[in-house]
Amino acid sequence: MENFLSPEASLWSLFAAAFVAATLVPLSSEAVLFAVLEMHGDLLWPALAVATLGNTLGGMSSYLIGRFIGSKKPLTQLERVRRHGAPLLLLAWLPIVGDALCVAAGWLRLNWIAVALFQAAGRFARYWLISAGALC
Repeated sequence: MENFLSPEASLWSLFAAAFVAATLVPLSSEAVLFAVLEMHGDLLWPALAVATLGNTLGGMSSYLIGRFIGSKKPLTQLERVRRHGAPLLLLAWLPIVGDALCVAAGWLRLNWIAVALFQAAGRFARYWLISAGALC
């Protein structure tokens, strides 16, 4: 495969795709990670770090939206998130559900550091598994 992007441009593209994919925009950051690793297999750890950071920051933007639109009116759907707390954000990478979890965490004003750390852990695990498949 011919390299169309420099390593730096590939990582910036991956960051942007990972960030946007963590919002409501339907985009596959996994495909971009796969492509970056196909073009630049030596960038495994930087690509994992960039994808995880971008995707976590995108999730935190949903968290912030939840904090700003949150109200005092209790919603029954939020009770599940309240009961399990920040560890539930390990699943923030899931399509559709993950966005809702991030917004709910903000709505409930869960500790932002714990939310970010659990999100990052789950997102890193997903990207690591994808990269293992890309490099086989």
